[in-house]
Amino acid sequence: MSNHVILYITCKNNKEAILISDKLISSKLIACANIIKNVTSIFRWKKKLNKSKEVILLAKTSQKNVKRIEKTVKKLHSYDIPCILFLEIKHGNKEFLKWITRNT
Repeated sequence: MSNHVILYITCKNNKEAILISDKLISSKLIACANIIKNVTSIFRWKKKLNKSKEVILLAKTSQKNVKRIEKTVKKLHSYDIPCILFLEIKHGNKEFLKWITRNT
């Protein structure tokens, strides 16, 4: 298992993505975040097809923070079932991975 992961979250808007990012960074749970605006999401919810504009929050963090991140995001997020995914980083710039470790 890798020591580092990418956090992937969809948010209802930029304000929510910034709120979550700020809290996670100030708590040293993530090293940095990237916010991608104006994403169209198509999904099934309560047996209906839905389309909505969302914002993607990508963040770099250490594996040790996964449980605390999930708990924190669930408290701050507006969705009933927020998308909170962790993707293992198998390879990367060693200096950057060390930077993630120092900042989480």
